[in-house]
Amino acid sequence: MFRPVLYSPVLHSAIVAAGILLGSHAAHAENRIALVIGQSAYRAVTPLPNPANDAKAVTQLLGDAGFDVLAAPDLSQNELREKVSEFAARIAAKGTDTVALVFYAGHGMQIDGENFLVPVDVDPKREADIPLQAVRLNDVLNTLNSVPSKTRIILLDACRNNPFPDINRTAGHGLAIVDAKVGAAGTFVSYSTSPGAEAEDGTGADSPYTTALLKTAREPGLSIEEAFKRVRVSVNQATEGRQTPWDSSSLTSGFSFFGQQGDATPKPPAAKRTVDDWRRELQGKQPEAANELIVSDGSVEAYEAFVGLFAQPPFGPQARQWLDLHRRMVAWNNAVISNTAAAYHEFLVQYPDSDLTATARKLEERMRNRPIDAALAAANNAVVAATVPQNSAAPSNGSALPSNVALTCPCGPSAPPPTLLKKVDLPPVKRVDPEPPKRVVSKPPPRRGRRAPPDEEVVVVHRPPPVYYEPSPAPIIPGGIGIGIGIGGFGGGHGRGGGNYGGRDRY
Repeated sequence: MFRPVLYSPVLHSAIVAAGILLGSHAAHAENRIALVIGQSAYRAVTPLPNPANDAKAVTQLLGDAGFDVLAAPDLSQNELREKVSEFAARIAAKGTDTVALVFYAGHGMQIDGENFLVPVDVDPKREADIPLQAVRLNDVLNTLNSVPSKTRIILLDACRNNPFPDINRTAGHGLAIVDAKVGAAGTFVSYSTSPGAEAEDGTGADSPYTTALLKTAREPGLSIEEAFKRVRVSVNQATEGRQTPWDSSSLTSGFSFFGQQGDATPKPPAAKRTVDDWRRELQGKQPEAANELIVSDGSVEAYEAFVGLFAQPPFGPQARQWLDLHRRMVAWNNAVISNTAAAYHEFLVQYPDSDLTATARKLEERMRNRPIDAALAAANNAVVAATVPQNSAAPSNGSALPSNVALTCPCGPSAPPPTLLKKVDLPPVKRVDPEPPKRVVSKPPPRRGRRAPPDEEVVVVHRPPPVYYEPSPAPIIPGGIGIGIGIGGFGGGHGRGGGNYGGRDRY
């Protein structure tokens, strides 16, 4: 039986208000898209079984979390570049309020301080082949940063062992540090293990990193920062301390895989605790509980406090190893950013025997051979030579100062060293055009009849009175005709007069 529904203004207003709120929430809901890459079918080396499984499981996880997922397994170099470009185009189409996530499982390595994602079609014979055949991680990050978006999340299960024996003997292990705070704000980067370390593929269907991520990310409302703290602890425990994930964040808005945390403003970061703060926090705790706290935090201060309190195995040596590796990778990152012969030499002085020694020596030599460095070294030697006293003793072997003495010598004289020239210290050369010669304007002589200026000397010249020549009366010659002979005198007079005439003023 049909019953008419009575119109209620109150109910109508409530329905309209709810519709407005829901529509507003939908209009402001963030877009989520993801690129998931699993590299298993390597052709030149032994295939990896787990990346394909990891990629499938993460695709399911992200799909359930509301992501539009672009799955791309077993990519060659060209295909990998094309997929990254296609993904960037999708971000641009979605708009600025977009969360873009990239998950990569497969081989990754660092060459000359740069990180590379390894396609399945690589077949390198030497280190120099990797930049030609692989894809730089920085190129992927720069492509994502070139498209306006709200948040960028990069998850790299790519720190597995280097599968190329010839390259593995000279290249550094694992991946180099990527600092999200240096790039565009709104970026989160996570490694499956610490920089410079190697991750395990695992004995199960998925890697330890992906296994922990699949479990932790599904908790509703859990922020991404807290989720990956739990991932660190889970992986550290599953591998008995051999592997500890690492992350770097410059996020400006909250995000969680499930729940509404992504719509909330993130909490401001807590004040950084000192070593003494952590020592008081860890004092009296059991080693297992204290180790879980420092692994979750992941800070240098926490590890320093721990190794001072708990030296016994297994946690004491594990923490010391993590701390030493972290410090070495930070020093290596600083050297790579500086990219000078002096910076690489300083790293070698601090760490003369490590997996990065061969790379540091190669880059130091490469930097020394740059023309600009050679010119700078010559300028520095000139400054040193100019400041050495004339009576100072020369080197015992009679050789000149080495070109790298000012840049890399760790030992200095007792007196303060001279100030050396640096490219940044040289003042810019300003081109100054020579001053044109001044034009000398001669004053015209005053015209006759004009009054001379008061500062000029007046010279009055009195001309002699003119001389008039008149013919003398002709002598009377008796009995003859009177002939005037004054012409001769006239002629002579004319001759003198000519000179006089020539000297007269012409009016």
